[in-house]
Amino acid sequence: MTMDAPASPPSTEAPEAPWTAPSEHVMTALGTSRRGLDAAEVRRRRAAVGSNVLREVEPVSLLTLVANQFKSLVVALLLAAAGVSLFFGDTIEAIAIGVVLLLNTGIGFFTEWRAVRSMEALREIGHVPAVVRRNGTERQVRAESLVPGDIVVLDEGDVITADVRLLDTSKLQVDESALTGESVPVDKDESVVEAETPLAERSCMVYKGTSVTRGTGVGVVVATGMETEIGEISSLMETAEQESTPLEVRLDQLARSLVAAVLVLTAAVSATGLLGGRELHLMIETGIALAVAAIPEGLPVVATIALARGMRRMARRNALVRRLSSVETLGATSVICTDKTGTLTENAMTVTRLVLATEDDAPVEVSLEDDGPVPGAAPSLSRPQTRLAAQVASLCNAAQLQEGQPALGDPMEIALLRFAQQVDLDLADQKAQFPEVQRVAFDRTTKMMASVRRGPDGFWVAVKGAPEAVLDACTAEATSTDPTTEPPLNGGAPLTAERRQYWQARNEALAAEGLRVLALAAKSSSSAPAEPYEGLQFIGLLGLVDPPRSDVRAAIDECQRAGIRVVMVTGDQPSTAQYVARAVGLVDTPDAPAIHGQSFDALLRSADGGRQLHDVPIFARVTPKQKLDLIDLHQEAGRIVAMTGDGVNDAPALRSADIGVAMGQRGTQVAQEAADMVLQDDAFSTIVAAVEEGRAIFTNIRAFVRYLLSCNVGEVMVVGLAALLGLPLPLLPLQILFLNLVTDVFPALALGMGEAETDVMKAPPRPADEPVLMREHWWGIAGYGTLFTVSALGAMLGGRAWYGFSPEEAVTVSFLTLAFGQLWHVFNMRSPASSWHDNVIVSNPFVWVAIGLCTALLLAAVYVPVVANVLSLVPPDRLGWLLIAGASLLPLLVGQIGLGVRPRA
Repeated sequence: MTMDAPASPPSTEAPEAPWTAPSEHVMTALGTSRRGLDAAEVRRRRAAVGSNVLREVEPVSLLTLVANQFKSLVVALLLAAAGVSLFFGDTIEAIAIGVVLLLNTGIGFFTEWRAVRSMEALREIGHVPAVVRRNGTERQVRAESLVPGDIVVLDEGDVITADVRLLDTSKLQVDESALTGESVPVDKDESVVEAETPLAERSCMVYKGTSVTRGTGVGVVVATGMETEIGEISSLMETAEQESTPLEVRLDQLARSLVAAVLVLTAAVSATGLLGGRELHLMIETGIALAVAAIPEGLPVVATIALARGMRRMARRNALVRRLSSVETLGATSVICTDKTGTLTENAMTVTRLVLATEDDAPVEVSLEDDGPVPGAAPSLSRPQTRLAAQVASLCNAAQLQEGQPALGDPMEIALLRFAQQVDLDLADQKAQFPEVQRVAFDRTTKMMASVRRGPDGFWVAVKGAPEAVLDACTAEATSTDPTTEPPLNGGAPLTAERRQYWQARNEALAAEGLRVLALAAKSSSSAPAEPYEGLQFIGLLGLVDPPRSDVRAAIDECQRAGIRVVMVTGDQPSTAQYVARAVGLVDTPDAPAIHGQSFDALLRSADGGRQLHDVPIFARVTPKQKLDLIDLHQEAGRIVAMTGDGVNDAPALRSADIGVAMGQRGTQVAQEAADMVLQDDAFSTIVAAVEEGRAIFTNIRAFVRYLLSCNVGEVMVVGLAALLGLPLPLLPLQILFLNLVTDVFPALALGMGEAETDVMKAPPRPADEPVLMREHWWGIAGYGTLFTVSALGAMLGGRAWYGFSPEEAVTVSFLTLAFGQLWHVFNMRSPASSWHDNVIVSNPFVWVAIGLCTALLLAAVYVPVVANVLSLVPPDRLGWLLIAGASLLPLLVGQIGLGVRPRA
């Protein structure tokens, strides 16, 4: 007796492209039926494939964030200096260096402490209910429990919680904008499509994270969790690297250079001293002084506060920056990849064109603006034909406009209601006067919608739809109207073949202008018609567009003057994208190149490595992966890329870009959490304002870095030269720390809070690899350092030789000479193009406050006994103050002379 082999369990995998197979084949492949799965099979499949959730990402712990702050070479050098001081018994010095370390660690920790919650936002999509048919019974379950093979029931308003192959539909329409970027809801049916059909055009599929805006449907789940399209986006989010901003890279390079220079200098000075017979302890103290002098301890404080102020200023201009260093990065932006809908456009469909039938052979055309017809256009909006068109558009309509409430419904139908209001049609009165007795919802097959209305003199039918479909259903044109009747529909002229060709040509011409075209028709009868789509009278065509934002053209012009390339990246069709690009001034010609997503991959893999895509201004029907590829393409060319987005599909690109810019009003939480900046007003012009602010911030950062380093180089040269010449140390480690953390920081901070130089948006973007300090800046730093050295050492040696100062008095004179010289040095940070008395430094009130505060602190350092004892200072006499005043002005006077003779830009 033989036993039958056990049957293999049903498959949990759908066909590779379920949109290409008949629905019954998909169900067979999944081992399910229209009755759905039973409870035991659901449990088995959940055990096999897991819950319908997206993979969680372990958040970065607070301990890890703290540890990250100690990975800097600068921090390591300061730690070594503190350890050496403690070893030799210099406890106060070690404590002071430790305080500096704690300050830097705290600043770094709190600036990096931002939760990366993009994946948490994605997972929220799973926490909604779903209606599922199991074992022949419909029930509501948590979306997490769905498995491949489940039969789900969809209704208007539902959030779709898995990828679904549709089995049955009834007027089903789905909003896929968050996933595909498509600006209007799309119609769905159960018919198969070709394998290469883009996601946005797979009519028989609906996807996790989208929502039903109209109709009903039944479908079979083909993918759950990470296997869904949104799951693939989630995976892209995990693999998309969070780019270090240019400022972070530049400051890190600067720190490495400083550490290398300090180590070389310290070794050279110490070796020279030891060979010259100096004591080991003295050489170690000198090495610590050099290390402390070379490192601008105040730089993190000043950079953080300056960036934070820039962040607040951007917030006042509706740009919320989530990452401090992103403030500066905006100033280096050379490419802005922007979405179309809602960023360049209003994200609100608007009726802009009417072409209406008349008694004459040539129909009349009306062009509309937001507040009425274009001056000189005819006929006026009060003509009977226009009123008839508005009646049909408003009554053959499922949207709702309620005063004081958000509009409800399809954006196109909302636009039709607003058009009717523009014609001074009372919507409520129309619906009351012509109550609806039957509605035939829009159908993908007929491509039309009809509303049967009861009027005072019988019934009439209002129809709207695709022009070719409406024309086929019409037998006449509504060329003769009677304004005394409601609706004004009487008579009509036969719709000849010639006239049909004319209307088709007008339809194609309007479509070529980037308009979405609708045809309107109507008929009247004494009884309710059995066939609404027969014997109609053609009224005319409506052209709708999502209008460009009023401020976009000026913003794009400013980008072009500033050398910033603007690239449109949209999920819409190329023709629509080209129209909007022309309207906002992004391109000049109707045939500007627009790359379709289907062509993108092949061009990217071409022999030139996709370089031909560098200058393309428009990309349409692109996928999330292609957005990432486009960013990589520009970044590899050395460009700083800003990417805008609002949907789930934009999140990976927002994370990968140098600057991710999310929309605050219509943006999904996923996009906002992945971005570096959120626009509160969704306006492209706000991005440009943020770029301008970013450029100003970088100018200020460069100014205070130059200031701090020239001060520190002066300290290094003073200490190093004294050690090499066998002189007493003119500055002690604690005195240097005092200078770096007190008297250097406040002027530098004032520089960081200053206004920008004029015309910052008329220069091209900085190169991506341009360091914070250029060669000419380093020469200037070295020159100012030399001046500080001459003035400080000169004051110390002069005081000893001429006035017989004690060692403590001489050190105090050199300390105060260097300190006040650094205060006056802030005025040397002006632009060579400005005058010595009229510039952004002199007009900066923070500079004068900083000078006053630092003067008070320096006086306290020598006249408050406790502080003076810690710093080893003594109060100078009158001759000492005269020497300090004269010597400290030397760097300022020479610096101003040098700025005066430099050629102006």
